Amino acid sequence: MAITRTDALLIIDMQVDFLPGGALAVPGADALVPLINRLGRLPFGAVVASQDWHPADHVSFATRGGPWPVHCVAGSRGADLAPGLEQDTIGVLLRKGLDPAIDSYSAFADNAGQHRTGLAALLKERGITRVFVAGVALDYCVTHTARDARQAGFDTMVLHDACRAVAQAPHAILAALDAEGIGHVASTELLAQRTA
Repeated sequence: MAITRTDALLIIDMQVDFLPGGALAVPGADALVPLINRLGRLPFGAVVASQDWHPADHVSFATRGGPWPVHCVAGSRGADLAPGLEQDTIGVLLRKGLDPAIDSYSAFADNAGQHRTGLAALLKERGITRVFVAGVALDYCVTHTARDARQAGFDTMVLHDACRAVAQAPHAILAALDAEGIGHVASTELLAQRTA
C-alpha cells in the first residue's frame, strides 16, 4: 500500500500518562513508539500528533466525578509526548481537552461535537484525502478520531498493530469500525514500500 502526499498519519495521544507507569496507562503503549517512528518517516503529506492537554479541574477526572484518574494535566510531565517519539517528523501538534467542562476524545472535535479543532480543514487545505490512525487508546480516542475522520469525508484506515486498547478486545472494535466504512491495515503493509 503506497503512501503519497495525499495521505496523513494521525498519531493519537502518545503521552507519558498513557504509557506503562503513567496515571492512565494503556498496556503495551510504550512498544508502539519505534513502530510509529518508522511510520512517521513515510512520505505522508501531513503527520499530526494529538495531545490530551487538560486543565487541573477537568470534568473527566474522578476528582470531579468523571471516569478517569487525573491525567495529562497541561504542562505536566504526564502530558509530555512519549520519550523516544521522533518529533522532527511531526508537522502539526494538536492539543485537545482544554475545556474544563467537556471531554474531547477525538482529534477533530469535542465529545459533544460542538467545538472543532480545525484538523479537518487543515488536512483538506493540504490536499489530504486519506488518513491513517495510530496510537492510544484504540477503544476511545483512536476510534473517536477515526469516526470523525470518516464523517469529515476522509478515506480512513486504522493501523491496528500501531494501536493499543484499554479494555475492549481489538477485534471487536475493528469489526465495529469496518461496519461503519472504516478500514484497518497492518503497518507492515505501509512500511513494505520502503524496502520494495
